[in-house]
Amino acid sequence: MKIISVCNHKGGSGKTTCSIHLAASLSLAGHRTLAIDLDPQGFMSRMVGISEPHEKQSVLTLFGHQADWQTQYVAHLTEFDFIPSTTALTTALKKLTKPTDVLWLKEVLSANTDYEFIVLDTSSSVTVYTLNALVASHYVVIPVIPEYLPVIGGEQTYQTCTLVKSKLNPELANPYFLLTQVDGRKNIHERYKQYLRSTYKNQVLNGFIRTNAALSEETLQGKTLFSAEPNSKGAIDFANVTDELLTRMSSTESPAPVIEQTLDGTWKRLVEL
Repeated sequence: MKIISVCNHKGGSGKTTCSIHLAASLSLAGHRTLAIDLDPQGFMSRMVGISEPHEKQSVLTLFGHQADWQTQYVAHLTEFDFIPSTTALTTALKKLTKPTDVLWLKEVLSANTDYEFIVLDTSSSVTVYTLNALVASHYVVIPVIPEYLPVIGGEQTYQTCTLVKSKLNPELANPYFLLTQVDGRKNIHERYKQYLRSTYKNQVLNGFIRTNAALSEETLQGKTLFSAEPNSKGAIDFANVTDELLTRMSSTESPAPVIEQTLDGTWKRLVEL
């Protein structure tokens, strides 16, 4: 079993869309896949067509040692299995204050026997739920639009992952950047693509997600591109990215570059772009 977190501290990066289509693509590739919405706002749940569930049928059950969650709390969607979020996560957050509370998800999911892949969609803010996801994960995908603020958010996320890896989860691989909403007509996108690739080397996926009007239109109707527009460039892009991820996860990669510059130094470099 492999657990993948989709994470970015900057909102609007296409994180939830990536979570949905990564889960769908893994499932369509023949892998039994579960997606979990860990964002209290529940955007992923809404995008797959699930309204606010009772908290006992939501992801909140994973923070209470529910041994039978695999049979009782999983929704079986057309393309993958799914555990929805609930606004009750916000209230529960106040009770998750002990240092060991970052281990709930790792403990519960380690008992999984049904799934080859679990995809975790996280909120943009760094909460105990985000930390639970990173502590439980083997891999992290950081969706990032090749523009100034999204790149800053992506780099902050990279630093968070590095910290979690060194302090809490040595099994966490170096995170991958996934470029999203890429517009080949914009010079600024090309410059930030080059910046990320020169700085983070092979931690930037070769595949990327191009701008695609159908992507936002169809997912808002509870569909994925694979069911609504299977021949669209968005569906093709996500399929190619998933294939690349599977290849990378099955091979031994060289260590990620050590990023020594301070965040202030990074800002200066980005502004100069």
